[in-house]
Amino acid sequence: MEFTDGKYTHPDGHITLDPTIYKDWQIAEEAEKAFPGVEHFRQKLGLLPEEIIPYGKTPKLDFMKIMNRLKDKPNGKLIEVTAITPTPLGEGKSTTSLGLIEGLGKLGKNVGGCLRQPSGGPTMNLKGTAAGGGNSLLIPMTEFSLGLTGDINDIMNAHNLAMVALNARMQHERNFSDEELAKRGLKRLDIDPKRVELGWVLDFCAQGLRNILIGIGGTRDGYLMESKFGIAVGSELMAILAVVKDLKDLRERIGKIVVAYSRSGEPITTEDLDVAGAMTAWMRNTINPTMCYTIEHQPVLVHAGPFANIAIGQSSVIGDRLALKLFDYHVTESGFAADIGFEKFWNVKTRLSGLKPSVSVLVATIRALKMHGGGPTVAAGKPLAKEYTQENLELLEKGCENLFHHIRTIQKSGIVPVVCINQFHTDTEAEIALLRRLCAERGIRCALSNHWRYGGEGAIELAETVLDACEEEHELKFLYDMDLPLRERVERIAREVYGAEGVDWAPEAQKKAERFESDPKYADYCTMMVKTHLSLSHEPSAKGVPQGWRLPIRDILEYGGAKFLCPMAGTISMMPGTVADPAYRRIDIDTETGKVKGLF
Repeated sequence: MEFTDGKYTHPDGHITLDPTIYKDWQIAEEAEKAFPGVEHFRQKLGLLPEEIIPYGKTPKLDFMKIMNRLKDKPNGKLIEVTAITPTPLGEGKSTTSLGLIEGLGKLGKNVGGCLRQPSGGPTMNLKGTAAGGGNSLLIPMTEFSLGLTGDINDIMNAHNLAMVALNARMQHERNFSDEELAKRGLKRLDIDPKRVELGWVLDFCAQGLRNILIGIGGTRDGYLMESKFGIAVGSELMAILAVVKDLKDLRERIGKIVVAYSRSGEPITTEDLDVAGAMTAWMRNTINPTMCYTIEHQPVLVHAGPFANIAIGQSSVIGDRLALKLFDYHVTESGFAADIGFEKFWNVKTRLSGLKPSVSVLVATIRALKMHGGGPTVAAGKPLAKEYTQENLELLEKGCENLFHHIRTIQKSGIVPVVCINQFHTDTEAEIALLRRLCAERGIRCALSNHWRYGGEGAIELAETVLDACEEEHELKFLYDMDLPLRERVERIAREVYGAEGVDWAPEAQKKAERFESDPKYADYCTMMVKTHLSLSHEPSAKGVPQGWRLPIRDILEYGGAKFLCPMAGTISMMPGTVADPAYRRIDIDTETGKVKGLF
């Protein structure tokens, strides 16, 4: 490659910008200039014109039509990307996923992926967009980062409509007699205002809305009660979108969402409130994935966007099923580290989808491994300590305990692991050599990748290593059978995935667990753990591989439509907070061109 004025000119004439000089939005803008058009991708993927739902550069794909036509076509290889326990800065799973797609593209493979849609909360807060970075970037970046084709807005509207229906019903049941309700075609549900489960959602980090009062005023102003807001991507509707098979499945699951309980303890569902059909109408278009692209112009589907510490943390089952028909190699990503995202991918998503993954890529940075080895605190927005920018083999080797803990988790699943060293310019040759040697001594495939700086060219070693791993025979094994009781499942996850010595149940959580275990209705519900992503334990400050601790479960959430039981460890909040120096302070619009600037 030739390098002049901060630009790399590839042998094929393709130009990429040096990310040490140019910002992500500038790199994305340059790549979008060379965008070949939706018709190019339609023909490349062999899609029929009626299988494309127009939406500018980011069309939706008609899932049902494509799957019906390609139902007999063999699936491609499924590759999952996870990570070690991250620093607050993240370790680059999205960047690595896109870099791997670009690297496989450089090797001439029919490759694509499916990623989650980013939430407006992190985009406007601390983390920024989830579009990758450098020369491993998703385009069009602005559209991807700011709402895309509106799926999250549809989820917010559908979710909040359920709360509108609930509060209106409570008001009318207070104001009308049974006879007056009957004239309106209603029967009294006798909803307990102290057992309203759902709350409202907003796709921002708004700590001031965690606990609120609604219905203040007179009898015509709703029902006065305590309420709450969560972030939209933590909505049960987002969890449902991530696991549904089709529109019929979506409608059935939405109808089973438990909004509240009656005073006698009976569940009140969206079907009971006569709102499930309207909610599904709001979400009718959300089942179709949206098509975006890497900056090297490989197709990447975007579908669903649940968090991993408070939800399933995966792009959708629909996205994987569709991508495996369209691509020979399909790359998807699980949120946060292998103890959270991969565990849910393994024991929930693959179980529900019936798909067999070939490889799990475990992303590691030397920076994060040093932190797990006892390095100073890493905080977003603050300069890194010298231990992270200068060679320190002792911290690195000790921190690898966290890496190998996650590798053992992947190996328990039977899926083949590949360690990706996500290279930073401060990594020394000795540090890279040490990490390679430690992996080799344990018989673990390990590849160095500099996709951030060089795109697909920088990911060739990773792509070749993954291709080799895809050919290894393996057998998928779940951590537990579905007939295992809830508390025993949680005990097994805590001990074998997190490394805890056991589980302690708060009285309320214990009471709920006993009820769920005694009712056959919950026998096929999946276990969806809620835990911090910053540690293997429930304590965010406990780094490395914590020893001698027990996992406290304080509550269990019930998602009747998604069919999830969600044990909550520690003090995880369903509504994150906005930091003192959020990303929105740097985002603006060019009033001459209309282009958004400041996204990162």
